[in-house]
Amino acid sequence: MAMGIFDFENPNGTARAAGILYILPFILSFAAIMLRDGLIVQGDATTTANNIMDSESTFLLSIVLDVIVQVVFIFLVFLLYWLLKPVNKNHANLMATLFLVSVPIAIYNMVNLLAALQVLSGADYLTAFTQDQLNAQALHYINLHEQGIMVAYVFWGLWLFPLGYLVYRSDFIPRVVGIFLMISCFGYLIDFCAYFFLPDFDVAANMITGWAELVLCLWLLVKGVNVEQWKKCSLGNAATESTAEQ
Repeated sequence: MAMGIFDFENPNGTARAAGILYILPFILSFAAIMLRDGLIVQGDATTTANNIMDSESTFLLSIVLDVIVQVVFIFLVFLLYWLLKPVNKNHANLMATLFLVSVPIAIYNMVNLLAALQVLSGADYLTAFTQDQLNAQALHYINLHEQGIMVAYVFWGLWLFPLGYLVYRSDFIPRVVGIFLMISCFGYLIDFCAYFFLPDFDVAANMITGWAELVLCLWLLVKGVNVEQWKKCSLGNAATESTAEQ
């Protein structure tokens, strides 16, 4: 059978599908951020509230895009698990677990943005609050969403270390990609610590180290994997498991 992008009977089919699912969140997340950031004016609750209500559908679309990103991530991590499991099953389990923990955190965090919309909805039960109070609450929920993102950063960083290690040990993806993925882990962790403990630190470390993920997804999409090495690794892993069971 000819190798195709969605041919899951061979490792390159899985690799290219993973590449597509890996690059899609970059695009969707960027779109969501651009849509939302154009409406939010930090420190100005009234202007932010007016912008959101004037472009409610845009704000909602940004939330939907972020939720889609998390759904895509679920399928992505299972493809990467299947692709890298032959290298080391335990490390692949750790990689998948660390990332899947981040998904409910990120999705539940969307509730903060929905709450911001809710307090600006004009519902009858909200008449107990003044408009200024409602505007302040909306901005408060938006700020909580930002803090929730930083909590997710912990797991967005941690999963990259076992992912990078698996790539480094794989022999079917360039080792240098694995090295930079492991370094990327610390970019997210630095940003998490800086956000809460060094609020005046104005450098996003993951913007410096995060390009390694883009390199991986482009490599999977364009080059795939070394099929011969993948099969050799898979056979070796199967033999090891068989010996362990005896």
